[in-house]
Amino acid sequence: MNKKQAIEIIKSGLFFSAEFIKKDGSVRTIYARSGVKKYLRPNAQPRTYNPGELGYATVYDLQEKDYRLINLQTITKINRKEIK
Repeated sequence: MNKKQAIEIIKSGLFFSAEFIKKDGSVRTIYARSGVKKYLRPNAQPRTYNPGELGYATVYDLQEKDYRLINLQTITKINRKEIK
């Protein structure tokens, strides 16, 4: 899978799992979804940068129940998930 296909899956708004390498070098598997707006904090400060311009995607982590950034350059595996 190439980077373009991975971005399409992440931006689709569907549930997915991804394996990527974190900043500290460890491998992490995340179960997430992009486009989630329900849990935004009303008093949160806006970011001073655009994560997309830096090669990151903002997703909602379903296990941690919080937002995370994924480095698109370090994704090793990604799969769409069908929720029934």
